[in-house]
Amino acid sequence: MTIELLSANHAAAMAATLAGRANRTGRGFGGGVYPITPQSECIELLCRQEFEKGEVTRVESEHSAMGVCIGLAVGGARTFTASSSNGLAYMTENVYAAAFYRLPIVMMAVNRTLGPPWNIWVDHGDTLLLRDTGWIQLYCEDNQEVFDSVLIGYRLGEDRRVLLPVLVCQDAFVLSHTMMQIDVPAQELVDRFLPVLDLPHRVLERPVTIGGLDFPHGTEVHRRQHAEAIARAVQVYSECQDEFQRVFGRRPADRIVPYRMEDAEVALVSMGTTAATVRTAVDAARARGVKAGGLRVRMYRPFPERELKEALARCARVAILDRDISLGHGGVLWSETRGVTPRDAVVQNYMLGLGGGDIRPRHITGVIDDILGREEAAEPMIMEVA
Repeated sequence: MTIELLSANHAAAMAATLAGRANRTGRGFGGGVYPITPQSECIELLCRQEFEKGEVTRVESEHSAMGVCIGLAVGGARTFTASSSNGLAYMTENVYAAAFYRLPIVMMAVNRTLGPPWNIWVDHGDTLLLRDTGWIQLYCEDNQEVFDSVLIGYRLGEDRRVLLPVLVCQDAFVLSHTMMQIDVPAQELVDRFLPVLDLPHRVLERPVTIGGLDFPHGTEVHRRQHAEAIARAVQVYSECQDEFQRVFGRRPADRIVPYRMEDAEVALVSMGTTAATVRTAVDAARARGVKAGGLRVRMYRPFPERELKEALARCARVAILDRDISLGHGGVLWSETRGVTPRDAVVQNYMLGLGGGDIRPRHITGVIDDILGREEAAEPMIMEVA
């Protein structure tokens, strides 16, 4: 292994490169790519790589980028692409198709605010827009986790018990353009971790129809199979953690990541890089006698309902921090997490950092102070963090 100074964009590209080369004795590697800020650096680096079998294809749109991935994946190749914000929205039709075809494509998404008005900074609304598409969703806190998650995404998605695409999410600029030290494994270790892809329903020499008409009962059967597969991803992910640790010597994060939750009375639930700021605020709250704790949601789909319910069981107050907004409702993370909180707890939604505003420890301290002063929850709150 070597230590390299990489942005999260470059970390994702290097992980995809190593994964692609690991399939050189199979049906190779490829993907369709189209630039969009702030993920363009990822595909620019990927396009400069050489592969023993396969290549990356530059296309005219995000819709076509996923279309290329679908075509390659149907043929049995290992595939990768990256996008962000309105690019993901434009790609959505084929994002659904990739999952319904049960293709283990890995896509890295840089979370960016949807426009107009145009905004290139972080907001989780773009990938949460895709929460019902049937993709597994992983949200990362740092650059090493982005790198590791791309490798894990292939191992998880290509498992025959799962066979689903995986979305690896990272915060715009906070990670995408920030340089950190990354532990990059040698190719032989990646080869050991990632078996050659053998897609059971790949297209061979005999002509077949892909995506024909499905009658109602057929669709019911396929949706049930899809639901069962994504549910199995929970156990398969645990096995991937074990194998990743055995091969690379470090263990990927669990589906939720608790911080000082053992005796916490106030819990702060978040995703992505917000969790690092939460930890700082939790330490400060503990120093002044407040029993606070943090919970980071690492895997959003399948949703970690059981783990969250167990972790929050003893909390009297739960603050759910959303870097997104479902207009007319509230935060997306809050809308699902509140159903697993204790019945008598004060559960308050705080939407902050919308459009990329810096979330600082003082903002999280303000959340803690606000929820401590509440006897009951109010409507979801948008907090300005300027």
